[in-house]
Amino acid sequence: MLPFANLSDDREQQYFADGITADLTTDLSRLADMFVISRHTAFTYRDKPVDTKQIGRELGVRYVLEGSVRRSGNQVRVNVQLIDAENDAHLWAERFDCATGDLFALQNEITSRIAVALDLELVGAEAARRTEHPDALDYILRGQALGYGKAPARENYAEAIALFERALALDPRSVRAQSWLANALAARVLDQVTDSAAADLACAEGLVGQALATSPGSPQAHFAKGSLLCARNRFEEAISEYETVLAFNRNWVSAIAALGWCKFFTGSIEEALTAQEQAIRLSPRDPYIGDWYWRIGMVHLLQRCTEEAIVWLQRACSANPRHAGPHAWLASAYALKGDASRAAGELAEARRLSNDDRYCSVTRFKAAIDFGPQLRTLCESIYFAGLRKAGMPEV
Repeated sequence: MLPFANLSDDREQQYFADGITADLTTDLSRLADMFVISRHTAFTYRDKPVDTKQIGRELGVRYVLEGSVRRSGNQVRVNVQLIDAENDAHLWAERFDCATGDLFALQNEITSRIAVALDLELVGAEAARRTEHPDALDYILRGQALGYGKAPARENYAEAIALFERALALDPRSVRAQSWLANALAARVLDQVTDSAAADLACAEGLVGQALATSPGSPQAHFAKGSLLCARNRFEEAISEYETVLAFNRNWVSAIAALGWCKFFTGSIEEALTAQEQAIRLSPRDPYIGDWYWRIGMVHLLQRCTEEAIVWLQRACSANPRHAGPHAWLASAYALKGDASRAAGELAEARRLSNDDRYCSVTRFKAAIDFGPQLRTLCESIYFAGLRKAGMPEV
């Protein structure tokens, strides 16, 4: 993590560039298995010609992150790029443009957005490094790149689970392999793309128990436990797990979004909305962004903001066309708006995409998912009322 260069006309703005460098170094250090050179060592390279290959050899690092900050008036532009220190290849570059206001908050948001984006990029870069004799970590990274670097889909989960199982076979005591495998099993239940929900959850429970017994402080294990509890509709307990994860790493964007999802089911729908908006702001190109759009649409529909709900639900369907859930909510929204034709079409699509028969009737849907006492009445008067108008029978 090289010191960010200050390209502002005002040389006194160096403090702002240094602050981003320091905060980003801290944030990256909190990522799992990330080895980051201390800022004191990194700052010895300030104002010197950069030879990334030489830096890689001298410090024993695989990647170099460099960037610049330019402040003009009330605007700040941050450019950042990730370089492979072995071959000097540029792997990733991004530009962040922000308006100045509260400089501390601005600096905080910029570093968070970079850290989140880098986490995805580095996992992908490491997973792409093919080795002749892969070890457990190689399989874990490949599994992460498949299961969490791509939109949720049945085949992606299946491949990721197979990779995590290979990692666990090589290292049966690996807390990370246990945790990621448990999370993938629970996640595909949550995303309704499994034919063996009960078996998946039973296996995930055993793996989470092993991981936490070995490493009670593992954020990956706590995240997996949160997913497991969500899949079992134990949302209050899941909230505690996700809060533990965020205490370790404030930029774990999936935990932010999942925490908001739990808040939704416990009746705090405004907090749910805020969490999804924060996740989108931190990771605007995230593979799971379709889920976050969907949740925002759900909240707007339950707030009787039907037009706004339709906008977000359409975005969710576009981001992940193979997910049944957003189509069902969109069917309800269209029906409440009075567009019977589109409502019927979306309901038919939800049924086509679904892995089970939950969209065949209101009774079957209620048996498949429990909205809990805080949401039940609200969903009955809005969501289910819309589904009935869309053509969903009672039984």
